[in-house]
Amino acid sequence: MKPVDLTLTISQNIPSFPGSPKPHFIPWAEIKKDRYNLEMLFLSTHTGTHVDAPYHFIKNGKKIHQIEPSRFLCNAILIKVKGVPNYKVTKNDIIQFESKNGSIPAESAVIFNTGWNENLSKKDFFEKNPGLSASAAKYLSSKKISLVGIDSPSIDIGSDVSFSVHKILLKSDILILENLCNLDKIKKIHFGIIALPLKLHGATGSPVRAVAF
Repeated sequence: MKPVDLTLTISQNIPSFPGSPKPHFIPWAEIKKDRYNLEMLFLSTHTGTHVDAPYHFIKNGKKIHQIEPSRFLCNAILIKVKGVPNYKVTKNDIIQFESKNGSIPAESAVIFNTGWNENLSKKDFFEKNPGLSASAAKYLSSKKISLVGIDSPSIDIGSDVSFSVHKILLKSDILILENLCNLDKIKKIHFGIIALPLKLHGATGSPVRAVAF
């Protein structure tokens, strides 16, 4: 399969999660004056397409620099689900997928294609996004997978301000990959994914360049 870029472009105009700062690209040097161009960045570690480390919600969870690189290179499975506002992917949705396509193997990445990323510029993008139910998160935890990804801004539905699904998955050491895009360009159920973060000491997450192959 030809590589598919699953990553949103980070710019000063990218929508930010409520309560998070907008990114700023700050000019620092220019060729005319300094003989080279350079900019500084001010942004949340959860900007754009990004991965959550367990420490994001778990007090003694792993921080992003403590996670083995192999966790970010996985055999992946694509599950297409309803992209309606606040839709909760259920345990039964996943079981039905497995009945047709085989059991989800341990150490794999499970990627949910909801189509919600098409709403990126709409005002309810962060308020009504689809996500997982607690039962789905617990079921995936029992499968001992490595990573869960979704093309919405949060693995929790927009109306869940308790972040219950984040806590279930991260407590089970399952990484969370959010704000994916271009999932419709993946024409296979089984594929490879790479989503390497920056090695930021002590951080709760990092932007990634996510690619399907």
